[in-house]
Amino acid sequence: MFQWSAVHGRATVVLVSSFNLYVIFAFLKICRLFLRPVMTSRIKSVKKPIMLVGTGSDVGKSILNTALCRIFLQDGFQPAPFKAQNMSLNSHATADGYEIGRAQAVQAEACRIPCRVEMNPILLKPTGDLSSQVVLNGKPIGNRTAKSYFRGEDKSRFLEEAIRAFRMLAKNHAPVVMEGAGSISELNLKDRDIANMRMAKETQADVYLVADIDRGGVFGSVYGTIELLPDEERKLVKGIIINKFRGDISLFEDGKKMLKELTDVPVVGVIPYYHNIYIEEEDSVALEGKNKLPKGSKGVKIAVVLLRHISNFTDFNVLERTPGVHLYYTNKPDELEEAEIIIIPGTKNTVADLQFLRKSGLAKTILNAQVDGKAIYGICGGYQMLGACIDDPYGVEGEAIKVPGLGLLPISTTLSKEKRTEQCRFRFRDSGNECTGYEIHMGTTTTRLRKPVAVLDNGIEDGCYLSPKLWGTYIHGIFNNRPVIKEILNLHTDHRSDQEANYENYKQEQYDLLAGHVRKHLDMNYIYQSLRAL
Repeated sequence: MFQWSAVHGRATVVLVSSFNLYVIFAFLKICRLFLRPVMTSRIKSVKKPIMLVGTGSDVGKSILNTALCRIFLQDGFQPAPFKAQNMSLNSHATADGYEIGRAQAVQAEACRIPCRVEMNPILLKPTGDLSSQVVLNGKPIGNRTAKSYFRGEDKSRFLEEAIRAFRMLAKNHAPVVMEGAGSISELNLKDRDIANMRMAKETQADVYLVADIDRGGVFGSVYGTIELLPDEERKLVKGIIINKFRGDISLFEDGKKMLKELTDVPVVGVIPYYHNIYIEEEDSVALEGKNKLPKGSKGVKIAVVLLRHISNFTDFNVLERTPGVHLYYTNKPDELEEAEIIIIPGTKNTVADLQFLRKSGLAKTILNAQVDGKAIYGICGGYQMLGACIDDPYGVEGEAIKVPGLGLLPISTTLSKEKRTEQCRFRFRDSGNECTGYEIHMGTTTTRLRKPVAVLDNGIEDGCYLSPKLWGTYIHGIFNNRPVIKEILNLHTDHRSDQEANYENYKQEQYDLLAGHVRKHLDMNYIYQSLRAL
């Protein structure tokens, strides 16, 4: 038995005799009753959402949103990320089979909650220079040109869906940490922009303007951005955040005062450029620093083919960080020749990128590499390219066409109108260990060879395994699993990979490091005071 008493609002448990299951269960129920009103009051103590917007693209909004998600979680709140409209080829599958932008999935991880489709109700996936696939509430509704999307009659519908998604999130999470897209002062798009200040007005969010000082022109970009806002929107801007600062921050004290005088908006943070903190990035601009061929290295060289429409390049983050591996991205045949392992990644336009491989000479290099006994693996669209042919009878990726593949795997693919989007658990080859990943693809692949790469927990076979050095799969994230990494690296006599690593734990540690870095340089007291104000 046990007794409890409330002393200064705390529940104290006094053990009288040995524990049994009934006592433990009863105690947990009491704790739950005490904690529930505490958490509810935490949610109610935040009156508004917070929104980070930018002076332009790639100023660091997504990373700062991720940091705020973790900071709010650390401080006892129940945050959730939200971006009304995202444009990215890096996407992720939710547990219930919907597709959202990768950045919102990362931010949900920082909140320690499962990602949901409401976190990114509209996703645009470019299929070419002038068109994108539109994913609404996690499912594709067709392709649109930029002109038809921004000037089409669907814009009011998209706004309504974005507001509905936000309200669903706000029922159970606070603060909702919102993210804008690109610049908030693009006057030619302003009346059709549903990702920035229109959402801020609808939700009455506290808005913070992020500027990248590393690219220069920070005074002009901040002042011009705020000056171009109408009064009703300018009133929502509560602060300015200067991001990616290099050098002595104290030298910018005068700059903070000048910006306050110019805009009448305080600078609430100057965030230093960070090193040695690793957060998954969504934009392909992140690959610019990963395209260097390692010289004179004794490690295993792994080349990821840099396709024009490359998607889900986060598939290779674990490989990139594996000891003894030198992973790089390239679209140059001579650099591809240097690799011992070649990976053809996912793509949003398989047919166009297959034709690109042929025109650039990369296809010939890949075929020669296979003859030379090098390892070649394909993921999703890359898997489809390794087959005999790709048939697009419905014009999913443009005009209806049927093209020959690289012919390395005995498979044929027909692109379909429906998209398969789901998380999965599987066993890789003969490994007894359960692995995880996700699928996002439009197409069905048939094979004459009943030798799968993986068997899903529902019994479905995936991929085609011709040999340890030649296989393809639809599973994104397959290289996040130790049994897979171990097999492909142990093929090389100078490398034996027995090191175990927990990538999920590693990512959580990085979120904490990022939160600590940002918290140190951001006026959180000011932010909380504003969020609690009516």
